[in-house]
Amino acid sequence: MPRTRLLTSLALTAAGLGLSAALIPTASADTPERPHAPKPTVVLVHGAWADASGWSNVVKRLQKDGYPVVAPPNPLRSLSTDSAYLAAYLKTISGPIVLVGHSYGGAVITNAATDNPNVKALVYIAAFAPDRDETVAALSAKFPGSHLTDDPTAPIPTALNAVPFPQADGTSGVDFYLKPDKFRDVFLSGRGTSADAAALAATQRPIAAQAFGEPTGAPAWRTIPSWYLVAKNDHAIAPAAERFMAHRAHAHTVETDAPHDAQLTDPRAVSHLIERAARSTGR
Repeated sequence: MPRTRLLTSLALTAAGLGLSAALIPTASADTPERPHAPKPTVVLVHGAWADASGWSNVVKRLQKDGYPVVAPPNPLRSLSTDSAYLAAYLKTISGPIVLVGHSYGGAVITNAATDNPNVKALVYIAAFAPDRDETVAALSAKFPGSHLTDDPTAPIPTALNAVPFPQADGTSGVDFYLKPDKFRDVFLSGRGTSADAAALAATQRPIAAQAFGEPTGAPAWRTIPSWYLVAKNDHAIAPAAERFMAHRAHAHTVETDAPHDAQLTDPRAVSHLIERAARSTGR
């Protein structure tokens, strides 16, 4: 090919390549990015002899990772009223929800989440996950290992103090408090300092006796995916009971060496499990 024709051909080819490249769209500052789906709201529910402040270290970790978090108070009056209270609160939250319960709070989320399509995952942290018509008291007695009582025949667990209070209808109710000298063993399995345990015991919130004996309704874990953290050193709920409930619920289960108050002593493990549940929602 003559040199002149070769140069002309190369020039046309180069021009063609340049035109083709110009027709290919490229990312630029003016190209709108595809919006990310919002992360689910994590709702943390405490149990007996505690309050929402026990979630503080978990809240900080979740917020740092971009999750909206709320920890509403659990009234601790009865399973039906506590569940109704939480169910009403959940209806004020728009978008997907990851619902987390600790201890007795697990029984509350089991009832409160039923028929709420926004609740996409349940997370049980050393918690009760009762089936229909089961009570917290029955589940507590199902397996040995709890330090709440050293006398199975006692009318109330020996680690508890019973304090009467007047109810709105004029009858007398009974509040259960965890005895201060039992708090470090039952809640913390001996971890932490005596001073820390004493402070937690002094600020504990009691639970009404009727909350333990009221049967559960339709359990949400039958229709909503669940995750469960078994605290292997739990002295409040027997670890065998936790494994039983986790297995029955077909929960994604992890085990740690934590005591009953796992969110206080092992917030990293608790946060990781919650975030695993949250990621399952596709957000």
